Amino acid sequence: MVKAELKYRVLYSHTDVMGIANNERYLEYFEAGRNELMRSRGFPYTELEKLKIGLPLIEAKIKYIAGAKYDDELRITAEMGKMQGVRLTINYKIFVGEKLIAEGYTEHAFVKLGSLKPVRPPEEFINIFK
Repeated sequence: MVKAELKYRVLYSHTDVMGIANNERYLEYFEAGRNELMRSRGFPYTELEKLKIGLPLIEAKIKYIAGAKYDDELRITAEMGKMQGVRLTINYKIFVGEKLIAEGYTEHAFVKLGSLKPVRPPEEFINIFK
């Protein structure tokens, strides 16, 4: 299981009038987890870009369980899901303390930058994340 974890504090600007983190911020929290997952394996997005490969989002699911509030310290986990063909799934959980407040996944497609045509993931990426 390839997994990474990071801590992230909810900013005041991320909250609404009720003091709850806006729904769209959870995709940003997922992205922070994904970046940490790739960075922790020595293959940050910049390495893909050097190979002229992008990883756009093609599907996302978020299950909201409880709201994060201003100044909460989030614990975000990102775990590599399945890699099949040109598709990659990453699973996430967000906690405040030990309480699970959200979970979900994102699905991405490997594409050639410029043309945006689907391409197979680089062999070194596959080996690192197996």
